[in-house]
Amino acid sequence: MPAPALTLARAAGRLSRGLGRGGGTSLPGKVLLRLRPGAVAELAADLPRGATLISATNGKTTTARLTTAAAKGAGWRLIANTAGANLLSGVATALLDGVAAEPNADAALFEVDEAALPEVARQLQPRVVVLMNLFRDQLDRYGELERLVQDWAGMIDDLPSDATLVLNADDPAVASLHDARRKTLLFGLDDPWLALPALPHAADSTRCRRCGARLVYEQVTVGHMGHWACPDGHLARPQPDVRAVRVRLEGTEGLALRVVTPAGEIEATPRLPGVHNAYNVTAAIAAALAMGVPADGIGDAVGGAAAAFGRGERVALDGRELVLLLAKNPAGANETVRTVLLDPEPLHLLIALNDRTADGHDVSWIWDVDYEPLLGRIAQLTVTGERAHDLALRFRYAGMELGRLRVEPHLERAMDAAVADAPVGATVYVLPTYTAMLGMRQVLVERGAAAAFWRDG
Repeated sequence: MPAPALTLARAAGRLSRGLGRGGGTSLPGKVLLRLRPGAVAELAADLPRGATLISATNGKTTTARLTTAAAKGAGWRLIANTAGANLLSGVATALLDGVAAEPNADAALFEVDEAALPEVARQLQPRVVVLMNLFRDQLDRYGELERLVQDWAGMIDDLPSDATLVLNADDPAVASLHDARRKTLLFGLDDPWLALPALPHAADSTRCRRCGARLVYEQVTVGHMGHWACPDGHLARPQPDVRAVRVRLEGTEGLALRVVTPAGEIEATPRLPGVHNAYNVTAAIAAALAMGVPADGIGDAVGGAAAAFGRGERVALDGRELVLLLAKNPAGANETVRTVLLDPEPLHLLIALNDRTADGHDVSWIWDVDYEPLLGRIAQLTVTGERAHDLALRFRYAGMELGRLRVEPHLERAMDAAVADAPVGATVYVLPTYTAMLGMRQVLVERGAAAAFWRDG
């Protein structure tokens, strides 16, 4: 590739960081792609182990981090977009920086936006593609799930013949993409202890993709995921190759898993809370095996990985611990509610709602979140962000009394108030949408409590 194109693109990143416009995680890639539209394919062409792509509505950042830890634990030299820039420009930037930092890299591993996945896959021609879940999210951008399923199906048709698919057997939409002609590794949760009492009212993919009949569930785990079947026998959850047969939730501190795989049992104890993270860990184990990472070190590597920024991240501030749990759609928010309820102490909550492009302009999704179980457990709730009053209205309709509810649209003032409400040594759970999370983390960075997200990983 011509050196001037690389030089100009890298200079754009330095300029972005120097002007305080961010970490330069996307701009260099945009410049490079303008100069060399095929740059992604060119930069990845010489990677001996090729590229792995991970996509999902929820959990792709965490799963990519865990998979990266497994590969690096096995001694692989890896290029990855650990800062979370997951459009084509972010992938291009990660490759641009990666080939400079790791000129002898073995492989690349990227989390990829759901809508961007077909184009990224077309350019990278990956050896492994991990498809984890599809939930309603940013409807003003993505449209309905059916469109994404169709786009992903077309992407799969165009993959190299030797590519391996890693699919979530528990998600009916994702499992429907199983192609018997391709190498496939299926994963899922097989611990009945995780079952919900009923299908959540906000569940998405609940009908048979062949006949339209409402699916029946032997077990529901997260949203519409679980052990499902068409009542007329057309489709059913396939048997996973990688199965979490024992999952124990260690409060809000972490998990303990025993996972059965074709390469033997793997145990992991990551410091990541919640059933949703059991899926992320199981997906990461399946992804690492599909990549060719030896099984014997995967459990320790996954268990030792730190949480990604804003996804279970813990930050000390003024004698309290903030736990940041990204909540950007009904399924994800319901899981954060389910997770914080594992804490037996009275809950101090800070919930933030923005409506920028990266969040989705339509915030009506908050009415599909089951906030009601929190009401009897909340010591103090602060709502913030550009749509703080929408959140306040949602909680008032749920039955939240004004004495325990504060409305403060300004993120930094809201954070200070929520922290001041909590006793020294207590935990404050922060449930922000994406741009609100970035805004809060910027405050924490300025105060020296956290590192900038582009230095994460």
